[in-house]
Amino acid sequence: MDALTDPCINICRMDLSGQFCQGCRRTPLEIGRWPRMTLLERAATLAAIAQRRNPGSSSSSGNTCSPCNPCNTGTRHAA
Repeated sequence: MDALTDPCINICRMDLSGQFCQGCRRTPLEIGRWPRMTLLERAATLAAIAQRRNPGSSSSSGNTCSPCNPCNTGTRHAA
């Protein structure tokens, strides 16, 4: 996927936390801003999406998902 490609896959519903679209894994702000983003902003958003889709990799905070992989189970876990 290149930086010009909208990551929307027409599965438009928010996760239980209301933070991310279950289809494209963008935040509501990222979804709304996408048409006006620069190529660099789009590339950064696509990198963030890739990080969200790979919950076992390190996040920017240095945390990783627990072994139960809650990000893909649909189970709501306490923070």
